[in-house]
Amino acid sequence: MQYTPTNTTIGFIGTGVMGKSMAGHLLKAGYPLHVYTRTRARAQDLLDAGATWQQTPADMARACNAIITIVGFPADVESVYLGPDGLVRNACRGSHLVDMTTSSPQLAGRIFKEAEARGLHALDAPVSGGDVGAQEARLSIMVGGERAAFDAMLPVFEKMGTSIVYQGSAGSGQHTKMANQIAIACSVMGVCEALAYAKKAGLNPQSVLESVSSGSAASWQLSNMGPRMLAGNFAPGFYVKHFIKDLGIALSSATEMKLDTPGLSLAKSLFERLAAQGGADDGTQALFRLYDR
Repeated sequence: MQYTPTNTTIGFIGTGVMGKSMAGHLLKAGYPLHVYTRTRARAQDLLDAGATWQQTPADMARACNAIITIVGFPADVESVYLGPDGLVRNACRGSHLVDMTTSSPQLAGRIFKEAEARGLHALDAPVSGGDVGAQEARLSIMVGGERAAFDAMLPVFEKMGTSIVYQGSAGSGQHTKMANQIAIACSVMGVCEALAYAKKAGLNPQSVLESVSSGSAASWQLSNMGPRMLAGNFAPGFYVKHFIKDLGIALSSATEMKLDTPGLSLAKSLFERLAAQGGADDGTQALFRLYDR
């Protein structure tokens, strides 16, 4: 069975920078949508558009047969899924639970096992693409769990993303996202250093950006975050504080696998320095501040 608007009631927990747009696409596609977030006002636009409010995750679990979460930190994921009033203990047998938070691969494995023991289907499906990708429904979605559960949820994923890839068993989606975050971290450092170098050399950084973003140095970060850096636009498409969380998970996983990741370690230390200077709620492109002095 695949989840379509005629046989599915979707619950959505987390309506932040990305979640609000993602949930909105599902609502526009005709899916009956129930929402919960710690601050109800953040979901008001969805409620005005026809979504139904639920008071707790437990209420959500009893009302929906497919529940998606995109919250802040692994501790939030653990509470929403495994707490006394969480999804796993209260969901109806056969329901699908999909965590789209960037979280711990190990925690994803725990959730999968506890869900399976209760006749539930759990997927870890973190996303990449930032605020713009969420708004335009062209996220990259990386999925771990049972293949059959992935196939069932595919029509739902297709309303939020354009690159949807089944990665393997539980935790595989999160491991894939860690690889993604490592690549981003090192790329952001490179963009910052390149543009800072151009400015120090007395060049027009806009002209430099035009040249290097169309050559072999081209990258999504250079083309999308480079202009924001030069404009001093540090509004969050993805928060620095959340990126630090992601890099910490990646570093912990790499250490557990006995993999040396010097670029990851450096990036984490730089973003932590930025946060300590008041940049925790800025977007990741704000790292340019540390270079542009």
